[in-house]
Amino acid sequence: MPSKKSVTADRNRMTLEAFADTIIPGEKRSSRDRAVAGAAKGGGAVEAGAVELIRLPAVGLVDVVDTLIEALNKHAEEYAGEHDLTLDAGMPPFVALDFDDRTALVQTLCDPVHPEKEMWVALAIFANMAYDSAAHLPTAKAIAARHPGLTAMGMFPPDGDGLWRFPRFSYGRALASIHPNTTATGSPA
Repeated sequence: MPSKKSVTADRNRMTLEAFADTIIPGEKRSSRDRAVAGAAKGGGAVEAGAVELIRLPAVGLVDVVDTLIEALNKHAEEYAGEHDLTLDAGMPPFVALDFDDRTALVQTLCDPVHPEKEMWVALAIFANMAYDSAAHLPTAKAIAARHPGLTAMGMFPPDGDGLWRFPRFSYGRALASIHPNTTATGSPA
């Protein structure tokens, strides 16, 4: 029988995944997946590693993330009560909401007039960051693993020596000449 601590950790992970999936939806990982609603094709914030990023000590949320999860589930219970929804008691309340209700609740929590908006916007930013930049992974490793966000943006792998080179200028022309003391690796001398 799983310990109470591991059950709480699983429920917390599911809630965090459901929140991240609400920010950038993705495909269900299996037919039994409740955290990822399956509102979009391909990988979303969950597959991109949002939970891993949010739980990194460097992000600064480690000490408060479980409290945020608890608050999110409380808000979900209140939302369900206000909208006469019956939640699956076997699931964390936020996970038990359908995708449209999750989205409506997150919109309310992130509204500029909501008194807790800073907390929820911060959590949403990290879900976006995991998808948009794979901030928790070395870029070359994320690209090699076909990270969903970097793949969707068309990031290409580095050259064989591990350096990125751009054969065309993004503005269609060089904006400045290379400094004469720049080394072959691109570092200034």
